[in-house]
Amino acid sequence: MEQVQALVEQYFDCSNGVLHIQGLSVTEIAERYGTPLFLYNAEAIEAQLSRLQRALPQQFEICYSVKANPHAVMMKFFLAHDCGLEIASIGEYQRTIKAGCPPEKILFAGPGKTEAELAAVIAQGIGEIHAESLTELQRLDRISAELGKPTKVAIRVNPSSEAQGGAMQMGGKPAPFGMDEENLEQALDFIAAASHLTFHGLHLFVGTQVLSHDILLAQYRKGLEIARYAAKYLDMPLSTLDFGGGLGIPYFSNEQALDLERLSVGLQALMTEIEGDPYLANTRFIVEPGRFLVGPSGLYVARVNDIKVSRGKTFAILDGGMHHHLAASGNLGQVIKRNYPLAVLNNLATPDSGTEETVDVVGPLCTPLDTLGRKVTLPKLNIGDLVGIFQSGAYGRTASPMGFLSHPVPPEIWVERGQAILVSERVPYAH
Repeated sequence: MEQVQALVEQYFDCSNGVLHIQGLSVTEIAERYGTPLFLYNAEAIEAQLSRLQRALPQQFEICYSVKANPHAVMMKFFLAHDCGLEIASIGEYQRTIKAGCPPEKILFAGPGKTEAELAAVIAQGIGEIHAESLTELQRLDRISAELGKPTKVAIRVNPSSEAQGGAMQMGGKPAPFGMDEENLEQALDFIAAASHLTFHGLHLFVGTQVLSHDILLAQYRKGLEIARYAAKYLDMPLSTLDFGGGLGIPYFSNEQALDLERLSVGLQALMTEIEGDPYLANTRFIVEPGRFLVGPSGLYVARVNDIKVSRGKTFAILDGGMHHHLAASGNLGQVIKRNYPLAVLNNLATPDSGTEETVDVVGPLCTPLDTLGRKVTLPKLNIGDLVGIFQSGAYGRTASPMGFLSHPVPPEIWVERGQAILVSERVPYAH
């Protein structure tokens, strides 16, 4: 409950026990658009972006990682705030172009790019392609030659294990992501000899959902070490160094938010260390967060459809579940299932305000995996209550198996300047 209270105070409002977003009652929004639904608070995104911009040195740029939430309204928001976009598929590329993103502001990463995808983005224009294997570099050179269009490439590096950390470690071990650090020279030699590739820089990605500023700083220091080595090896300045995403948000009760002030101090120290280095004098340092920027803005809202007791355990059955929000069910990578911050949005009672009960909050699907809250202590529930899952702005709707059981796809509501705007309608699921 303390975590929910902190999130409400930081990103939302509460009036008479009911959650409000920019003065709008969540109960009124739910009545207007029905449940289940996703709500996004634009003010929360702006606050996160502003906090990160203040923490980063002036040499840094921010690219929004589209995979976190690919809705056009999100991309347009970040483009309006002078951010670039990072993509991982031709579908995301097409979404970014449709949202009005100039091709030169797009970075394309991902371990499984097809020849058709590479040809399409090279033909239409792309800022950088981050290559993840020697095979991909060979394809890029051949396709660029066929199209007569030189391509700016960066090498995605799988670094050694000395800079690991985060909820999902991606470097320092065998991985499909990037090229192993020990094979970097082979990739650099190929690019140097290629007729249609221009070496632009490096992309470091070692983990995600990092909540420790010390771990991030160790990763960034490792990235600078590799960057210096590559630049000296080719005897040319580095245009870009992409530190990847990695910045996390606290989902669970034992987690603390990333300390941006201490991260900022550490980054300034790193920038001081490289002053005067001709290879890095004009380098663009890039971070590409997704969930950090949009996660806190989002709420998944579902209504209690039934309450039942089975052999002494109480179940609150919602009209939405893991088919809309797989991550909240714990089935998108959690080994030990833990609860996202969850509350009764029309009864944000404090712990001493009345009768409470411990329940399992489940969805309507025909599987025990469809559990959104395990042994959650909540104010006594009634049929019709609204249950909200916080930290739901990232990896929600589009990261979930919406076709399972063919329930309708939930709408998405964007709240900005005190207005609730329907940006994705509720639609019946159809194969």
